[in-house]
Amino acid sequence: MDNNRRRVVITGMGAITPLGMTIDEYWGNLVAGRSGIAPGVLCDYSEYPCQIAGEVTGFDAGDFMDRRESRRIARFSQMAVAAAGLAIENGGLDLSREDPERLGVVMGNGNGGFPVTEENARIMMRRGGMRVSPFFIPMILPNMAAANVSRLYGLKGYTSTVITACAAGNQAIGEATEAVRRGAADVILGGGCEAGICQLALGGFNVIKALTRSNDEPEKASRPFDAKRDGFVPAEAAAVFVIESLEHAIDRGANVLAEVAGYGVSSDAFHAVQPDEDGAGAARAMRWALENAGVGIDEVDYINAHGTSTPKNDHVETLAIKSLFGERAYSVPISSTKSMIGHALGGAGAVEAVACIQSIAHNEIHPTINYEFADPDCDLDYVPNVSRKTRVDTVLSNSFGFGGQNACLVFRRFEG
Repeated sequence: MDNNRRRVVITGMGAITPLGMTIDEYWGNLVAGRSGIAPGVLCDYSEYPCQIAGEVTGFDAGDFMDRRESRRIARFSQMAVAAAGLAIENGGLDLSREDPERLGVVMGNGNGGFPVTEENARIMMRRGGMRVSPFFIPMILPNMAAANVSRLYGLKGYTSTVITACAAGNQAIGEATEAVRRGAADVILGGGCEAGICQLALGGFNVIKALTRSNDEPEKASRPFDAKRDGFVPAEAAAVFVIESLEHAIDRGANVLAEVAGYGVSSDAFHAVQPDEDGAGAARAMRWALENAGVGIDEVDYINAHGTSTPKNDHVETLAIKSLFGERAYSVPISSTKSMIGHALGGAGAVEAVACIQSIAHNEIHPTINYEFADPDCDLDYVPNVSRKTRVDTVLSNSFGFGGQNACLVFRRFEG
């Protein structure tokens, strides 16, 4: 780690999740071990083996933006804009006092407007191509989450979109951090979003057997590291953070929530959808994130796992942690946020980052719920079923995406 590099901190955060639309509600449900997974209602699930999801119930985009404007942007963009507004408020960021050219946006996303694509494809087949919505193209593009946050909040500086599947949320936070470090912006709203639940997406994930088929008890279907896990639960969510230089945060008297200490990215270069079988790619990303942070394996107090509840991912992630941490792997608490909210793909890393920062703030680790049956291939400390009070100063957060794209972050308690 370069001791002279610009320090980057998080001073605000907002989240739209299946377990709540405020940070306190979301965190309270996580530490209580509550599940946000239920029978799906966003579309007709009846013809699919997986009929449950982590949906955000009660979300009304008109509560967060002009109602007419909200109808012209897709749900994933709506959630990003909403989370961004909450982050701005939470961070006490007065946009009127900032230079808009020094304010930026970096958002992670996986699929863009999948439901809008499906809807307009059906319109075209029934009524012809000239009857699709005039907002169809700007609604579906994955970059429109960042674009709409930029446009609606007047942020005219560095802007980017990260599209690395399930790693996108983490990677967007990392890329935002790097942009601030090199002086491209003073403040960046960075995070991830996904709202792709529709029949097209359900069909695609079901036919490759990625999703659970445990519909009878939805709240028990996501069971990372458990021997009876059978696939992930689809979900939607968004989280956005106020990411800024320490100097800027001090100048405006901001409350620092945590420091983004390290960031590592790697590729498995192995398979389109399966992780590298020995976990080498995931281990590289973790190692590089720790090296970037100047943090040794003995300093990591908690690992927020990718923990999807798929048979292969959880085994491979366990192997990767063991290969990097050695014997210490058995004494580091690990938990999976996805056990309670499902897998929000491009939004997953971002909503998990909220959990990481709250763990530091409250010295508490949320549980991995539904851990009932031990798997000999997954034999680490997954904080089963009940939250744990313990000192948390340094957190490693893992996100591993389709295509073998891996992104890991290190968050640390801020010390001036």
